[in-house]
Amino acid sequence: MKLADNKATLSFSNGSPSVEMPVYHGSIGPDVIDIRKLYAQTGMFTYDPGFMSTASCQSTITYIDGDKGELLYRGYPIEQLATSCDYLETCYLLLYGELPNPSQKENFVSRVTNHTMVNEQMQFFLRGFRRDAHPMAVMTGLVGALSAFYHDSTDINNPEHREISAIRLIAKMPTLVAMAYKYTVGQPYVYPKNSLSYTSNFMRMMFATPCEEYEPNDVLVRAMDRIFILHADHEQNASTSTVRLCGSSGTNPFAAIAAGVACLWGPAHGGANEAALNMLEDIQKMGGVAKIGEFVSKVKDKNSGIKLMGFGHRVYKNYDPRAKLMRETCHEVLQELGLQNDPLFKLAMALEKVALEDEYFVSRKLYPNVDFYSGIVQRAIGIPVSLFTAIFALARTVGWIAQLNEMIGDPEYKIGRPRQLFTGSPKRDVKPIAQR
Repeated sequence: MKLADNKATLSFSNGSPSVEMPVYHGSIGPDVIDIRKLYAQTGMFTYDPGFMSTASCQSTITYIDGDKGELLYRGYPIEQLATSCDYLETCYLLLYGELPNPSQKENFVSRVTNHTMVNEQMQFFLRGFRRDAHPMAVMTGLVGALSAFYHDSTDINNPEHREISAIRLIAKMPTLVAMAYKYTVGQPYVYPKNSLSYTSNFMRMMFATPCEEYEPNDVLVRAMDRIFILHADHEQNASTSTVRLCGSSGTNPFAAIAAGVACLWGPAHGGANEAALNMLEDIQKMGGVAKIGEFVSKVKDKNSGIKLMGFGHRVYKNYDPRAKLMRETCHEVLQELGLQNDPLFKLAMALEKVALEDEYFVSRKLYPNVDFYSGIVQRAIGIPVSLFTAIFALARTVGWIAQLNEMIGDPEYKIGRPRQLFTGSPKRDVKPIAQR
C-alpha cells in the first residue's frame, strides 16, 4: 500500500478530540481510510452492514470498476482473456500473477491433468446421499471430505501444501461435479481421460456412458471454457470473503473452499443463473412469449413480489462486461445446436429485447447479466438447471484458492473478527422460575 500525502480527520460534535487517520492509495480504484486504530483511539467501531464501504484486505488479483463495467484479472481485461486464453491459462494467471509462457503452460496443464482422478472411496461417500439431493449439498460434502483423503496437503501455513492442494482442487472439481451429476441420474461414473483438454474432459465425464462415447463439440467446449473463465474470480464477493474468513482461522484449504461452495449456493450469489432459468420456465408455463407483457407489468409493480432474475448487478452500475461475451457465446451455441426456435430460448430472447428497450429497465440499468446468458448456454448444452451452481463453484475454485493464498502470504493477516452494534437487553439478573 502507498501512503497518501493527505490524512482523514474524524471530528465529533460532542466536543471529543478529533482523530487523524492515514489514507492509502491503491494502484487504481478508490483510496482507503485506515481505521485499524479507531477503537483504541475513540472506543467506537464503524457500522457498515454488508461491508459496502469496507475494504477487508489489500489484493492484487482482481479489480472491478462497476461504473465503467470493467473487470480485470491481474490487470488483464476479462474480454481479452475470454477470447485469447483458455481456462487453465487463466488459472495460472490468477495463481501466479502472470500469464504462462508455452513451457510453463505445458507443465501446469500436465500437473493438473495428472491429478484429475479422485480416491475410489469417494464414490462410496456419495452413496450416503439421496439420489434427489441438490448437487450443491453433495458438493459441499465432497469438497470438505477431500481433507480426509489428502493428509499430505492440509497445512494452510505450508506453501508446498497450499501449492499441491491448489492443483488438486482445480483438477478434481470437474470430476466431483460430474460424479455428483451421474449419481443423481443413476448413471455409472466416467473416469477422467488425460488425452483431453480440461474442459473437454469435464464434458466427457458429464455426458459419456459405457455404451456410448462422447465426442466433444469444439463450439460447446469453447462455450463451457468461456463460462469457466468469466466466473473464475470476482474480487471480494460473499463466497470469496467466506473463504478468506474461514481460512483466517488456519483451517485446511479443502475446508475453506467447502465453505465457499456453501456460500455460493445462495440464490443471491451463485444460484442466480439457476433462478434466472427457473423464472423463464415459470413464464413459459404462464403462456410463454405471449405473456411477457403481463410478466413485465408484475415486475414493475412493487407489491407483486415478482422479481426479474438475471438482470442488473449489485456491482456493475453499467453493463456487466461478462454479459456481452456470454451473449455472443449464447447465440453461437444456439446456432450450433439448431435451437434458435426452441420455445424457452425464444422466450429468453424476447425478454432480453424488452429489457434492452423498455425505459423502466433502461433507466434503472437492469441489463441482462452473465447469469442470464450462462444459464441459457448450459441448458442448451444439456446441463440440468440444478447443476448450474456446482459448475459455478468449479470455475470459481481457482479464484478462491488465489485469494486464500494471498491472504496467508500477507504479513498483516489475522483471524477475522467482525464487530457489532449491540441493541439487545443490558445486563440483568436471572429470577427464580416462580417469579418470572
